Amino acid sequence: MIDPVSLEIFKNLFISVAEEMGVTLGRTAYSPNIKERRDYSCAFFDVQGRMVAQAAHIPVHLGAMPASVAKAIELFDFVPGDIVILNDPYLGGTHLPDITLVSPVFIREGGQSNAEELFGFVASRAHHADVGGMTPGSMPMATEIFQEGLIIPPLKIARAGQVDEPLLSFICRNVRTPEERRGDLSAQIAAARVGERCLNEIIARYGITETRAHIDALIQYTERLTRAVISAVPDGRYVFTDHLDNDGYTAEPVVIQVEVSVQGDELTLDFSGSSAERMGCVNAVLSVTQSVALYVVRCLTGDRVPANQGCLAPIKVIAPEGSVMNARPPRAVSAGNVETSQRIADVILGALAQALPNIIPAASQGTMNNLTIGGYDPFRQQLYAYYETIGGGMGARPGRDGLSGVHTHMTNTMNTPIEALEFQFPFRVREYAIRRHSGGLGKYKGGDGLHRAIEFLSSATVTIVSERRRFAPYGLFGGSPGATGRNILFRKRCEEETELPSKATFSVDEGDILLIQTPGGGGWG
Repeated sequence: MIDPVSLEIFKNLFISVAEEMGVTLGRTAYSPNIKERRDYSCAFFDVQGRMVAQAAHIPVHLGAMPASVAKAIELFDFVPGDIVILNDPYLGGTHLPDITLVSPVFIREGGQSNAEELFGFVASRAHHADVGGMTPGSMPMATEIFQEGLIIPPLKIARAGQVDEPLLSFICRNVRTPEERRGDLSAQIAAARVGERCLNEIIARYGITETRAHIDALIQYTERLTRAVISAVPDGRYVFTDHLDNDGYTAEPVVIQVEVSVQGDELTLDFSGSSAERMGCVNAVLSVTQSVALYVVRCLTGDRVPANQGCLAPIKVIAPEGSVMNARPPRAVSAGNVETSQRIADVILGALAQALPNIIPAASQGTMNNLTIGGYDPFRQQLYAYYETIGGGMGARPGRDGLSGVHTHMTNTMNTPIEALEFQFPFRVREYAIRRHSGGLGKYKGGDGLHRAIEFLSSATVTIVSERRRFAPYGLFGGSPGATGRNILFRKRCEEETELPSKATFSVDEGDILLIQTPGGGGWG
């Protein structure tokens, strides 16, 4: 029997599966990006590939992960112990550093006999600090995906419980930090096994029929609640336009435009007014655009609505093929996942602010301030690759100031602690502080950005992929925009200060200092 109490119990049971996977992945990973910053996500899917539950991890990962599971279901037959690996953005991925593992879950009678029936799937997606390509960190100023790193189509990395060592060796041979990659992939495999075990424990206790009935009921319940929330938005058409600074190759801004149409309990997001796909790496694949749509709807529904496939039922996304919102191979896409996704969130929220002025906040910093550094560590006598995103200001909200120095919207990571960073890499953090007065003014003030200054203790190659250095985060209803960000390089050799563009790859020497000042959030009212 399904009642409100049992539905709540199963909702939390399913979430706990993804949470347990995440704890396992974070604790057993090798790289600081996964271990310290928690740049990973885990979720549980039913046998049809519908998302049943997710942990509170990274929004841009979770909304796009169903595409990975769908591709695995399409291409493979499964036996117990199989695991599919992929990172190809055009075959279910987002960008190459995000490697996804999809594992089938077979049920066991009584939780202990031989596997008999495919019940569902567990999946994890983690951002690996290097997957090869033109520059360390695999976030280069590329013009085609082949330059961005090793492309992994959907393949079985484990068959019947046995890891494919030749495939794992092939992947590790094509990256700059093979031991770190092997360790992080092993952590993802361990997370998959934990997810399988947790689901079998649930089934052993409640039975297959009861568990499946609650999966269906949860998805239907989520759809009903999501439709109710959309019904409360006034019917109409709401258009909003914003821009990316550039594509990394030309100074021409990239137009991101959405027309939000609300009709009854359904929502259509039409991006037809956005720019065509670009030469640089700011192109987004369709799964990323759909992921942002899911995220914004989740912002409207709030925590009381379970996060599963039911959220997507009332949403339609129109993104013309060949646009920056739905790029075609072999376009470069590394920044589409991390930067374009942030601007997509900004324009959807900007459009909805016209319909819901007392709910929607002003623009947050609108960038992840991606920083990758790599080279040879003379102290440890080995190659290294470092990746981080840096927080900034949250947009002010109706009734509240924005928070300062936080990650917002499509990212949900932590920072790398200074102690961990200096222990692991040949860097010294010279400054890490709130960037005072960078938030936009208004009745409610936007949150402030951050200063982060890093001194290099040896020569290295650095890539910055950032935004909001030209177009400031917008304020709403009379609030001022937040301050734009800045990237500044101090050269020790010539005692010279250089203002860097929002996207750049460059070399540094021992003693050089890189200062990144992140944007503030917009003011409200």
